[in-house]
Amino acid sequence: MGRKLIYKKAVKIAQKYKELFFPFCERIEIAGSIRREKPIIGDIELVVIPKKITKRVDLFKDAEIVSPEFISLVSSFEKIKGEPTGKYTQCLLPEGIKLDIFIATPENWGFILAIRTGSAAYSHKILGTAWVKKGYHSENGTLCKFGLPVAVPEEEDLFRILELPFLHPRKRTYKGL
Repeated sequence: MGRKLIYKKAVKIAQKYKELFFPFCERIEIAGSIRREKPIIGDIELVVIPKKITKRVDLFKDAEIVSPEFISLVSSFEKIKGEPTGKYTQCLLPEGIKLDIFIATPENWGFILAIRTGSAAYSHKILGTAWVKKGYHSENGTLCKFGLPVAVPEEEDLFRILELPFLHPRKRTYKGL
């Protein structure tokens, strides 16, 4: 399921869906292998902060929920897994490529964007190893220390927290030892 595309074609499709989702998001960015400018792309990854609406839950309580328009748009594609109200959902686009949507908050945007830009090996071996050495851990898409969430509003903040040089996504590779 899902096909591979050359970079130029994948970018065009990713931009199309970024623009389609834009009105229903507070923030949206293309991540993954497209952001790293790899020559062959296996899926499209978007990191989003969907717009929210306030809904009356009962007589005395309101709750913020993901906008129905965002949910409707995500649900209009063939679902593979996840929910648009959760932290991750995946669907198959009409162009035959998978779309992974990672749902962030303003507090964890930079964390999610960095790890979802990858590469997977870079995120695990470089970023993950660095946060463990510094006493952090990842919990439900959030960087934590001493059991408390640590705000990572921008990608650069994660590199600063981990005392790592910020690298352009193109340079985020891990070759091993």
